[in-house]
Amino acid sequence: MRPPVDHIRAPELPAKLPCVNAAQLSMADQLGHPVLIEFWDFCRPNSIRTLPYVKAWHARYAQAGLRVIGVHSAGFEPSRDPGNVRAAVARLGIEYPVLIDLDLVVWRRYENLGWPVRYLFNAAGNLYEYHYGEGAYADTERAICELLGVEVQPLAPIRPEEAPGAQLALQSDDVEGAYSGPYEAGGVWAVLDGNGTANACGRELVVDHPGAYELLSHERSRAGILQLSLSDGVRCFAVCFTPGLAGPG
Repeated sequence: MRPPVDHIRAPELPAKLPCVNAAQLSMADQLGHPVLIEFWDFCRPNSIRTLPYVKAWHARYAQAGLRVIGVHSAGFEPSRDPGNVRAAVARLGIEYPVLIDLDLVVWRRYENLGWPVRYLFNAAGNLYEYHYGEGAYADTERAICELLGVEVQPLAPIRPEEAPGAQLALQSDDVEGAYSGPYEAGGVWAVLDGNGTANACGRELVVDHPGAYELLSHERSRAGILQLSLSDGVRCFAVCFTPGLAGPG
């Protein structure tokens, strides 16, 4: 989405915040380059689903001048541990700098409302494009190309529900803690921590790190009954539902 005016300046990043893949970051140091800032949380499924696009844009456009900065703003207990954040950045193969926003200082400066959210700033440090939540990936990539002055075909959608014009069904609301019961969604995820196993409708998953685990995935949105059980040593903070294509499948 394009902002209503062209002079919204990028808030400065607080000095001395912990950072992965860089010693320190400042928006002033990015002047002269387009900058994409992505607020995310490794425990949130929506952030994990968006991550492949952000990583691909970094790989595609870093040499052309794009600067990508991740801001990890925690929303769950396991993601408030800096060690867990650093381990997640390594496990997920993120190569661009990631600020660890433990006290949500950057989050408040940007007046965020949820995860994930991305802001694209031009070389002068003014807001050029932004998007809340999943989706609109082709729009963001076209905006990146406009700022860089390059012509590249946007990435193909990773999932059918991310194709332009896809009709999505409304998914169930997320539920705190371990949940078993009815749902309607394209996918079911759980925010887990500990060491052991989780069993979702007969499908067993090994839990060996904190994060978002995909329990069930459907070709299209569907109604179902989740039966979730956890072994000793595993804790569930939330069960989350992701969108799927509308219609019979």
